[in-house]
Amino acid sequence: MITSAESVKSKSLEFKFIFFLALLLLGFSADIFAHGVDDNTRNFLLNNTGVQFVAFMYIGAKHMITGYDHLLFLLGVIFFIFKPKDIILYVSMFTIGHSLTLLFGVMADIQVNAYLIDAIIGLSVVYKGFENLGGFKTVFGRSFNTRAAVLIFGLFHGFGLATKIQELTLSQDGLFVNLIAFNIGVEMGQVLALIMIVLLLNIWRKNSSFNTFATTTNSLLMSAGFMLMGFQLTGYFIN
Repeated sequence: MITSAESVKSKSLEFKFIFFLALLLLGFSADIFAHGVDDNTRNFLLNNTGVQFVAFMYIGAKHMITGYDHLLFLLGVIFFIFKPKDIILYVSMFTIGHSLTLLFGVMADIQVNAYLIDAIIGLSVVYKGFENLGGFKTVFGRSFNTRAAVLIFGLFHGFGLATKIQELTLSQDGLFVNLIAFNIGVEMGQVLALIMIVLLLNIWRKNSSFNTFATTTNSLLMSAGFMLMGFQLTGYFIN
């Protein structure tokens, strides 16, 4: 039997997590081009020459912390994962995919339409929300290989950033080392963001309202993903 005090505590925790998710979604709405860079960063990147390891690490960490599409996707990925080793495994799959296409896309100068890539990134958020809601089992009677899906979508997330970096026409002097530094920064930012998300999830899982909360959250994830897809596809057909 749930006491009045326990009920108040549960509602308080629910409010805090939904508030945290709302901040992500508001930030996501305000910066729908999740892979964009601010003016100061753009000016630095355009005028930089040579190896700037620390600076590129900082930019990478900043990109991940403000990369709402990344955070929403990772929230969906770890939402129902309880064991730390499994969290590390799935996040590592995403990291490998993201890092490979970022490096390969820029160094090999592979041009990909930014609108279509960002639409696929939106699809990745929809995919995780739908999977977490049991949609694939309901519609198809089976689940897909989640590890493979996380790796594949990680590849697209990396290409999304690579397209924005290519638009800036960075100096080739020290570019590879700077990209390595950027990737390290991305993973540092990812770890910091995930620590907060995992802590909040672990607290919430101990409360009885988690199942209701889970449905609401993953429905919001799908809504955010559809919003990004619609915006990017509109941009693709208009431009």
